[in-house]
Amino acid sequence: MIGYRNGVVNTLRLWQAEVPTTSMMTGTQREEITDITRGLYPDDSTEEGRRLRLRQEYFLVSAGIQSIVRNYRRTHVDLFDFAKHVAIHINDTHPAVAVAELMRILLDDAHMSWQQAWSITVQTLSYTNHTLLQEALEKWSIPLFASLLPRIYQIIQEIDRRFREKYVPLRGEAFVNRIAPLGDGQVRMAYLAVLGSHAINGVAKLHTTLLESSVLRDWYQLFPERFSNQTNGITPRRWIQTADQPLSDLLDQTIGDAWRTNPLALRSLHQYQDDDAFLTALNQTKHANKQHLAAMIQHSLGLVVDPNAIFDVQIKRLHAYKRQLLNVLGLIDRYQRLKAGEDLGVKRVHIFGAKAAPGYYYAKEIIKLINALADQINHDPSINQQLQIAFLPNYGVSMAEQIIPAADVSEQISLAGMEASGTSNMKLMAAGAVTLATLDGANIEIRDAVGPDAIVTFGLTADEVAAHQRQQDYDARALAASDPVLTRVLSALVDGSIPGIESVGRDIYDSLIRYNDDYFVLADFHAYQAAQKRIDLLYQEPLNWARMALASIAESGRFSADFTVQGYGNQIWSVAPTHPLVKDDDV
Repeated sequence: MIGYRNGVVNTLRLWQAEVPTTSMMTGTQREEITDITRGLYPDDSTEEGRRLRLRQEYFLVSAGIQSIVRNYRRTHVDLFDFAKHVAIHINDTHPAVAVAELMRILLDDAHMSWQQAWSITVQTLSYTNHTLLQEALEKWSIPLFASLLPRIYQIIQEIDRRFREKYVPLRGEAFVNRIAPLGDGQVRMAYLAVLGSHAINGVAKLHTTLLESSVLRDWYQLFPERFSNQTNGITPRRWIQTADQPLSDLLDQTIGDAWRTNPLALRSLHQYQDDDAFLTALNQTKHANKQHLAAMIQHSLGLVVDPNAIFDVQIKRLHAYKRQLLNVLGLIDRYQRLKAGEDLGVKRVHIFGAKAAPGYYYAKEIIKLINALADQINHDPSINQQLQIAFLPNYGVSMAEQIIPAADVSEQISLAGMEASGTSNMKLMAAGAVTLATLDGANIEIRDAVGPDAIVTFGLTADEVAAHQRQQDYDARALAASDPVLTRVLSALVDGSIPGIESVGRDIYDSLIRYNDDYFVLADFHAYQAAQKRIDLLYQEPLNWARMALASIAESGRFSADFTVQGYGNQIWSVAPTHPLVKDDDV
């Protein structure tokens, strides 16, 4: 991995499970081994899939830690000073078995005492939590875990026993039972990671606050000194310099190239906010990128789209809390109003890119709904291409490099209090897309950066959502029944007006009405549509729209991953950069 103009090259190791050449194994046994690294994140909706995923996680963690230890031993006599020279980071709960694996090596291979091994492990390890969803805090059934990783399970049992022995007298049995690594018949990996790490962090200010007050509240009470915030970042080198050549050239011509190594230099763009020539040039770069994306859409989907339309983009993992469904319901409403003859002022192209987890059936149903609606709208000549939908298949980073520079609108509409941080919001911001957002994750920090006039926000706040959940007073069925617009939109899911979605539409309808709309899609619907109307009006003022884009680009530097990594280095890993970036108090 080659550094950018800094003379540094780092190594990224990709592990592969292989059958030893001298091994006498059956074909089935060989398949079981090669399956471990055949594909990342196998479907864990079955027992067989869960076993494969746990084998994969342990294989990758063990390979990584053994490699680190082997490299360390080349220049050190023993492992007693290991934590002074090595930092190992647990990035979400998938590699949390690292706590027990490092203990295994220190106990079984280095023959340390428990106290020595545990002290080194805690000083070496740190943990980033990336989620507020309880179901994403990985847990394994004890019978599965113990049968597959017996020695690792023994070590976790002892970690759990010593934790209980120390803290039950201090905090009480109920408190300890809630957060112990073993509980409810499960190995609770997030709790193992917190207990075995000297530092725990969230990835946005709101996310960290919510971790400390809800998801990891008991742990925060126990170890407040371990918690910190490190807001996620993205790299301008990929998302502007590489992916957006028209914008990069304009920036170089206007403010020089210092921004390429100092992301905060982008702030000098603010002096051009009333320069009509620059604002016009900025709009022209966006239009060039939209022409490029339009060609890609035509090649991929056979769909001809107008680069003069608003390109409204929602690209991210497909999950109910990210609320692609809110976007879809808005599109159904817009289509129905266009069919009724309403003049909505501007053309729109809504662009989706997303993948669903292998076993996430509901997310796949939403993908089916989006594509069915796209097929209907895109082939309806009566609306004269006033609205089009493009769901681009096989979404990935290379595709994102083509979509992001062309985006006019960045949809960041997760239910407030659900998104840890988000990074697509930062990538699209850096490309000059206007952010349409709930006050969730890093959207709040983006609003604080660009100012309230350069972002369009809407919807319930995290506190309001939490209050409804606590009081259990949200009634989606009553809300829909009393609202003729919602009734009309939701009926389209089940009355046959969208061809080919009979079972899918019913499932989605039931999730909203019968099962009470877990992610408050209906509660935020009218606020979302009002925000989209504001977008329509703003887009009809090209220079003012360019000012909003300018504000986004100018303030995107604070979300450079360089600052994020520097924060981890200074506050968690105890490593200093050779060329530190200046970071002012507002960043």
